[in-house]
Amino acid sequence: MRARLILSFGLSALMLGGSVVGCAGGGDRIAAASDRSAKVQAKTAARDAAAAGKALARRDATQAIELAESAVALAPRDAGYRLLLGQAYQQAGRFASARDTFAEVVQLAPGNGKAALNLALAQIATGDWAAAQATLAQYQAVIPIGDLGLATALAGNPAAAIATLNAAARAPGADAKVRQNLALSYALAGQWNMARVAAAADMSVADVDARLEQWAAFAQPKSASDQVASLLGVTPAPDAGRPVALALNAPAPVMPAAEAPVQLAEAAPMVAPAPDASRAAFAKIVFAPAREVVQPLPTMMARVDSRTVRRATVTPIAERGEGDWYVQIGAYSSAAAAHAGWDRAERRFSALTGHRPTGTTVAAAQGSLYRLSIGGFDRDQADRMCDRFRAEGGTCFVRREAGDRIAQWLRTPVQMASR
Repeated sequence: MRARLILSFGLSALMLGGSVVGCAGGGDRIAAASDRSAKVQAKTAARDAAAAGKALARRDATQAIELAESAVALAPRDAGYRLLLGQAYQQAGRFASARDTFAEVVQLAPGNGKAALNLALAQIATGDWAAAQATLAQYQAVIPIGDLGLATALAGNPAAAIATLNAAARAPGADAKVRQNLALSYALAGQWNMARVAAAADMSVADVDARLEQWAAFAQPKSASDQVASLLGVTPAPDAGRPVALALNAPAPVMPAAEAPVQLAEAAPMVAPAPDASRAAFAKIVFAPAREVVQPLPTMMARVDSRTVRRATVTPIAERGEGDWYVQIGAYSSAAAAHAGWDRAERRFSALTGHRPTGTTVAAAQGSLYRLSIGGFDRDQADRMCDRFRAEGGTCFVRREAGDRIAQWLRTPVQMASR
């Protein structure tokens, strides 16, 4: 599904602009750098950033990443260079690295709406819908209203998106992009008649039918990244994370300065002292024997007896433990949406194998949310389970029991016809 066939989501906010390179802190840094090595670093960073922008424009994400990483390494506190790097990761489909990079951009430049929108999209693509909603709420004043509305729908709150975009579509000067984003938000909320009416404002009946057919497929993603990737026209890729040295709190690299020759006065020959036994003891570091670290699994995951009766395509499910700690892996607008989310997550994350989904319904500002979880752990087990889930690319947090019960879709026993 091509993004241009769906809508023109965020083109003004997502496309690389001429003001990206060196938009924050570059002038101050150069002015403060009086020595030659600092000036060389600044010029090299600017050159790499400019080349990275050109690589992005021709959609050469690999080269763009290499050049933008170089620019950020040389100028760690330049928000423009980090924004460029985030866009390069995003174009490569590396949403986890993009998320971390955009988060640093808004830390350096809180008023950057482009970075805030992209951060929310990357959070959505990595399955962290709650964080995406929080980001959109925090930066709503600097994100264009049409983009804000649809991003809110993608983050799992189509009702709020419809309210936002309805008001924007009725305002003087509303454009087709706002109306089409409203139509798609209706589709994501399952209100297909309203989606048809809103879409028909800017296209023919035949085009509306084709658009709704595309949206029907778009509304049923197989993974968290599918919808964002489709809108941006990118392909999700495995992401091992960024180089550690590129983190915002990493020390900036320093290029060695040329040293002037130093002329030393003649001195009397010195006799080398005898080796100090106390220092010799520290001259060689001896490491302990290597030991493989094995991540322990929660104790309630029971081994299935091979003699038990097996059903095709059914995964053995461990009984819920007695602990009162839970690992929340998502929040959905309904139990039905949570069921679909669980099915996708179970196929994607091996950490969920053998666990029975639980959940609870809680009140929220825009209605109610179904909090999907797995539980019955003690605290240590819950922490290890969440760590394992995150290691596979998931998003989770540990909390105490809050009315969690066996998932609604599992409460009715499945009756098998006799054969």
